[in-house]
Amino acid sequence: METVSKRIIIYAFLTIGALAMAIPYVWMVVTSIKPIEEVQAYPPSFIVHHPTLAPYRELFSILPMARYLFNSLIVAGLVTITNVFFCSLAGYAFAKHKFFGRDKLFILLLSAIMIPYQVNLIPGFIIVKNFGWLNSFQALIIPNIAMAFGVFLCRQFISSIPNELLDAAKIDGCSEFGIYRLVIFPLIKPALATLAIFTFFSQWNSFVWPLVVIHTSSMRTIPLALSVLNSQFGANFSMIMAGATVITLPVLAVFLSLQKYIIPGITMTRLKG
Repeated sequence: METVSKRIIIYAFLTIGALAMAIPYVWMVVTSIKPIEEVQAYPPSFIVHHPTLAPYRELFSILPMARYLFNSLIVAGLVTITNVFFCSLAGYAFAKHKFFGRDKLFILLLSAIMIPYQVNLIPGFIIVKNFGWLNSFQALIIPNIAMAFGVFLCRQFISSIPNELLDAAKIDGCSEFGIYRLVIFPLIKPALATLAIFTFFSQWNSFVWPLVVIHTSSMRTIPLALSVLNSQFGANFSMIMAGATVITLPVLAVFLSLQKYIIPGITMTRLKG
């Protein structure tokens, strides 16, 4: 009976939390299909009496939203792919290989996580400018192709993989990259999915760095586009909510497609050599 009561309490708190997170999103979607008269009506209501897609048509006619979506998808997608590949390779090296200065280098890598990103803005801008990458995809992608957090995450997961599996692969004649491809990569898919979600989210929502290195309209990403939309059409709440809805759809799709790997990723840390 006590266990049932605990479950009821837990489910009640989880339900309240889920509703608290879902209500703003529902309000955003509902507002995006309201005519301006209903948006400004008082008291506000979740009910839409005359739904319309005019805010979406205005959004794509006034701003080149398709171009902005393309820019963000290219940047977030490529950065996610490169982080998954390079961070997992580096994590494999730090976890399963012994080389001179490995531990000190890993500590140095971890210290990079503690440095506020604002510190790197001016040096990063100078480097990008000297390379001639301003207003280009290179400026948005190359500085982020491998993150210290991703290396740390992959290293922690790979450390829990038994060394016997690697030894068996070596006996079968696998090269180092073959071990990574056939043994390491399949076993750390939950960790890579988690890394992919975090990386895609951070790049999709990145605002400060694109604001520093991008100055032309054609190279704007979604956060910059939303800022322009809010500053120029702040009174048109329907169109702003339509823009926010469009922006969240790719993120929601990525999360829903990869969420099944997150829970197995937690239990994977119990593997022992």
